[in-house]
Amino acid sequence: MSAPNQPLRVALLGMGWLDEEPGGLNRFLHDLLFAIRALDVDARAVVTGSAPDDPWVVGAEARTGSLIRRIVRFSAAARGLGDVDVVDAHFALYALLPVLTHFRRTPLVSHFQGPWADECVAAGDLSTIRHVVRRCLERAVLRRARVVVTLSEAFKQLVVERYGVLPWDVRVVPPLVDLQRFGPRPQDAARSAIGLAQEAWIVACVRRLTPRMGLDVLIEAWARVIALDSNAILVIAGEGPERPGLEKVISRLGIQSHVRLLGRVPDDRLLDVYAAADICIAPTVALEGFGLVVAEALACGKATLVTNVGGLPEALGSASAGLVVSADDVGELAAGLEAIRSGQISLPNAEECQRLAARFEPRTAAIRTIEVYREAIEGPQGPRRPRVVYLDHCAKLSGAELALLRVLPALSVDAHVILGEDGPLVARLRREGCSVEVFPLPVRVSEVRRGDVRPGRLSLGTFFAAAVYTVRLALRLRRLDPDLVHTNSLKAMLYGTVAARLARKPVVAHVRDRIASDYLPSAAVRLVRRIAVRGPDALIANSIATNASLPSNASARIIASPVIYDSVMIHDGATRHNEPWLTVGLIGRIAPWKGQDIFLRAFAKAFPCDNTRAVIIGAPMFGEDEYERSLCSLVDELGVGSRVQFRGFREQIHPELAQIDILVHASTIPEPFGQVVVEGMAAGLPVVVPAAGGPAEIVEDGQTGLLYPMGDVEALAQQLARLAYDADLRRELGSRARARVKSFTPAEIAVQIEEVYAAVLARAAT
Repeated sequence: MSAPNQPLRVALLGMGWLDEEPGGLNRFLHDLLFAIRALDVDARAVVTGSAPDDPWVVGAEARTGSLIRRIVRFSAAARGLGDVDVVDAHFALYALLPVLTHFRRTPLVSHFQGPWADECVAAGDLSTIRHVVRRCLERAVLRRARVVVTLSEAFKQLVVERYGVLPWDVRVVPPLVDLQRFGPRPQDAARSAIGLAQEAWIVACVRRLTPRMGLDVLIEAWARVIALDSNAILVIAGEGPERPGLEKVISRLGIQSHVRLLGRVPDDRLLDVYAAADICIAPTVALEGFGLVVAEALACGKATLVTNVGGLPEALGSASAGLVVSADDVGELAAGLEAIRSGQISLPNAEECQRLAARFEPRTAAIRTIEVYREAIEGPQGPRRPRVVYLDHCAKLSGAELALLRVLPALSVDAHVILGEDGPLVARLRREGCSVEVFPLPVRVSEVRRGDVRPGRLSLGTFFAAAVYTVRLALRLRRLDPDLVHTNSLKAMLYGTVAARLARKPVVAHVRDRIASDYLPSAAVRLVRRIAVRGPDALIANSIATNASLPSNASARIIASPVIYDSVMIHDGATRHNEPWLTVGLIGRIAPWKGQDIFLRAFAKAFPCDNTRAVIIGAPMFGEDEYERSLCSLVDELGVGSRVQFRGFREQIHPELAQIDILVHASTIPEPFGQVVVEGMAAGLPVVVPAAGGPAEIVEDGQTGLLYPMGDVEALAQQLARLAYDADLRRELGSRARARVKSFTPAEIAVQIEEVYAAVLARAAT
């Protein structure tokens, strides 16, 4: 250990040196070395190949030759560094021997920049033996590390799921970009330097030419783009084994004059590539840890169209809207490029791009990395926060999942989410910096719906699959060793409570459904009530209506607060649409019990022949497509087809609320909470809701909204007509509604949830 006031001594164990062996890992090591040395850290790196002139880089000489020779030479070079305070391993193959020998007692940090074993398979090495050996080498280094660093939340998920690293031991530190080197420069001069026409529309792709980069998909998509714009040119900078194959694809498509393969380019010319582009593109199809080229492009003032692979969307940050497409999809990639070219997608300007690139400022990344080194040496500083695992069977953006997504960043806990399926929630959690893994439910269990929980409907195979999954989850919880388990959905409550008990962990069940026979089958009601009575250490109900549906002997188990409403984001007042007509909207999953048919009938009755419009926002989720088709037939039957719009699912609700004047809730069964009602109130909208369930608790009739008897078309029509012809009432109700829900912010709700956690943990400690 360094003496007090002496520089921290760090050994970085890399792969190759950037000048001899280009690549993302080597560039990252190069930049990190100089960034932390600039902060008075005595850092030295060991790489293969000949040593550069810098005295703090040690070359292991043999970059070629036998593998054993390279490993031995590398280990000898590492041993020559002497004693250090911490080791930072960047490449498992070369790091393992030094870590197990000379540095075996030295605190280890491992930078996980990608699954080396899987990358080799993606590059064409299909040897099972070599794949297993590589995976074992990676796992050995990662398991030895006190702290594992990933560049993105996406790769944190991968290292947790695939390598068994505990989420509590992983730190996400985005990469650094030399903002002095990468920056805007004149586009016309850059195009002249590369030999590109000034009037052309240029798309630039900076990638190594390997299969996982998706360049063949890009070229196929490009052939469609130039069919609409013959003045478009695709510039690809990079070298690799796929070049001959790409040249054949370009020739087959006859687009040689519209694609430029530049090969490997030095940094100065790379800056010209970025500067010459109108937009950059990263079409990766697999295993993208972050996408350093996205950060470099942002620093040069350029946005990038990316696929939804790994950390690429995270690299874009707030600029990702409209710039993320599905991987390995020629049609979607072409459509994205065409939308950008036609101006349908608004690109961030150079200043906005540079602002986003400031996240990768070297000093910031270096300071964060040094903090990780200190943590590996000294352990975490300050009191440890409670470790909580959140369980949810669903990864769709439904009410319970959105509620969890909103409150997690506000909680003062170390949170880790385990989902029973992959889906859009995973990417949203990553975007919020939340740790997540997918622990897939068996298909026969995941496909069980509420209506299936009836005598004779579920097979023994389904019960067996659920039991096996529950045991596997219990073992996973034992490995994770959280302080607390929090179930977020009804299905997760059933299997999660049992798994937590098997793992001997206290469990909080968040009940977001009314446990009543009008909402669930009787058999499901009995099962849930039995679990509620005997299983959780605490229950959280999302409304008084939900709490009232729980058995009375379960209520006695609730710790601290029996009812905690879901949170809502309070945005700045939205700019309302300025069309001359009134718009009435309903938002929610399209399902019979959500009452879209009630809404449409009331709309037709209230506004039979004026310009008032109706919008329905949402999509069917669980085999309810037939009901959606019946709604389309209903609008024609009612004669309002020209004034009704079905807008489908929308991930961002706030912009949709800005296009609505009156928000309606029309459920035909009492709603447990009514999250969309609260969102509408937060947006300052007058809301019209049934006088039943959770919404009736939140809305005070005539003060913060209007109530009507549930399912009553005539009464709903009267309330709509009343609001339509009274603009002052709409404004007053909207203003008071917004004030009413200010106590529903994530910060306020998080405090209430933490009180429950504290009570449960205190009881568990006694």
